[in-house]
Amino acid sequence: MRTLFRIIYWPSALAILTVILVSLDYSLSQALLISLTFCPCALALEFWMPKAQKSTDKIYLSLAMLVSVVLLIIILHFCVWTKIAEGGFIESQKAISPMLINPAFLGLILTVLSIGDYYWAKWIKMQFKAKDRTITFFSERKSITIPLHEIAFIESKDTEVCIVTQSGEVYRNKTGIGQWENLLGEDFLRIHRSFLVNIDSVTLISPDTLAVGNTELPVSRKYKERVQLIFASGSSTKE
Repeated sequence: MRTLFRIIYWPSALAILTVILVSLDYSLSQALLISLTFCPCALALEFWMPKAQKSTDKIYLSLAMLVSVVLLIIILHFCVWTKIAEGGFIESQKAISPMLINPAFLGLILTVLSIGDYYWAKWIKMQFKAKDRTITFFSERKSITIPLHEIAFIESKDTEVCIVTQSGEVYRNKTGIGQWENLLGEDFLRIHRSFLVNIDSVTLISPDTLAVGNTELPVSRKYKERVQLIFASGSSTKE
């Protein structure tokens, strides 16, 4: 069901975009094809933008996606449709609508598609979040099984890590924090070489600090932009 809800977004978004393009005097089939050209670029933007560490990287990525969309639109107009028209199937439309070479319009479409999918996925995640997921590990030679949502944060200390629960219990384990990051998945966020936190358990109190209850945890420079991006939509910064 969760996957189905995720898939619904793109047909709906493409249908709306197709209607907009039909209003620009494109046929239904042409409008649909142009709409489809936005999909890979919007998905690439959504995937790579959070990974871009520098502002210049974000600018280059945005420009690359804009150029890619323009190239795909040009190929449709002057290669695909011209070829089909020569074969006698449909009338060629060689003139590109001015809106489809307007960077502001193209940027707006890409931004709306990618951000819309991001927030739609986030909403679905909240609706279908599995609170009963558990994880089993060894602590001081004992097998421990606890629900994932009970873990507040994980701290790396030299040769071991400490798993700190919401109730304040601390378990020690020899598994590296990098492996824990892979095991726990997207509900947990790396904020420092020594800290991995449950996103639902922490509050952003400054650009360099997160709080779990009364415990303050540092955010390193390496992870600062990603932390800001994650918490900008869901958590408010305390002054």
